[in-house]
This record gives sequence, structure tokens and C-alpha cells, in this order.
Amino acid sequence: MATLTKATPLVAQIRARLAEGADPERAAGAKAYLKSRDEHLGVRMPEVRAIVKQAARDHPPASLDQLIEAATTLWREASVREEKHAAIDLTGLRLALGRLELLPLLTEMITGGAWWDLVDAVASRNAALLDAHPTEMTENVRVWIGSDNMWLRRSAIICQLKRKDRTDLALLTEAIDQNAGDPEFFIRKAIGWALREYSRVDPGWVTDFVDARATVLSPLSRREAVRNIASLPA
Repeated sequence: MATLTKATPLVAQIRARLAEGADPERAAGAKAYLKSRDEHLGVRMPEVRAIVKQAARDHPPASLDQLIEAATTLWREASVREEKHAAIDLTGLRLALGRLELLPLLTEMITGGAWWDLVDAVASRNAALLDAHPTEMTENVRVWIGSDNMWLRRSAIICQLKRKDRTDLALLTEAIDQNAGDPEFFIRKAIGWALREYSRVDPGWVTDFVDARATVLSPLSRREAVRNIASLPA
């Protein structure tokens, strides 16, 4: 993990632009909606992403190490929720996408974020790692599947949301089957979400999967899994 130093111009610009966009009324609503312990500025997520992209254009990291250091600084020193999202957005820059060196920080973001908005924002980064490093990342996901940490297990279930026809069905099946009996809402919802997304690729596979596990999957997981199948084009 990168050693933290004083804030770089990249980090400083992100913080300043986020602060400039503060909306106290929206912040109060976001904090209540997310049931968050963090303070919020009230900056919408599209605006957060735009701020990060502009800052990266103005102060492009010279190396992956510099980018990881900036993201780590923003994450660990965040005083508001939007800075945490900005840190996650930095890990999605072209320089970082699919780089295995990100994995320790992404894992920290999942376990430290420990809430759905932050954890789910990391999912596409994990998908990129599966594409770029299938062997190493699959081994890592298998560790997450059996983790004591609920957010790592949720991440193992939803890490293939963006992979479509590249989805590793054996890995998805393993993640779901090992967690199907978990009573936690966020796990049951994740199972349904992952299956619903894959139903866009192969609705028949999802229907058969759910039918075969009718007594194992929760009603929530089953309902979410097949929700869009009837409306999909034949």
C-alpha cells in the first residue's frame, strides 16, 4: 500500500471542488437516505465523477503508484462521504483499470466502506480485474465467498455484474450456493441482483438455476432474479 504524504495537487483540487459544490439541504437528505454516519456535502454522484475526471486531466498521475497514493489519501483521510466516492472513482481511471496492484486498496474500500453505496461502487473494478487477471482474481474471489466479512461476500456475488457473456458461471454459482442460506438482506439482494443481470444474457439459464434452488434461495433472491425475464425480448 502506498505511503501517505501531504495532499497532492490532484487530491487538493478534488477536495476543493467538492466543497464548492456543497448543498446542505441535499446533504441532509443523502445522509438520511443512506443512514450514514459520515458527513455529506450533498454533491450528486455524476458531479463527483466529473470533478474527479477534470482534476485528473489537470493533474494527471505520472504513474500507477501516484494514482494509488492519491486514492489512498482521499479514502483514508476522507472527512465527507463524497471524498470516499471520489477515491473509488480515481481507481477507475484508465491508468488503473484492471491493475492487480489495486486489489489491496479495493479490499480496504470494501471492508472499510461497509455499506452498499461504497461497496457496490467497487464492483466494476473487481470485474475489470477478473477480465485482466482471471486466475489470480478468481482465487481472491473464492476467498471472499467464504469470508466472515459480509461485504466481501456481497462483493464476491456482484463482482461480475458488468461481465455479461464473459461471466464465469462456475464462480457465480459457487458464490451464490455458498451464501444462499444467509439471512442477511444485503446478501439475499445481491444474489437476486447478480442473477437478474445475467438474465439479460441467458434468461433460460437463470430460470433453470432458480427453479433448481427453489427451496434454498430466499423469496427475495428468487423474486429479484426473475423480475425482468418476462419483459426481455424473445
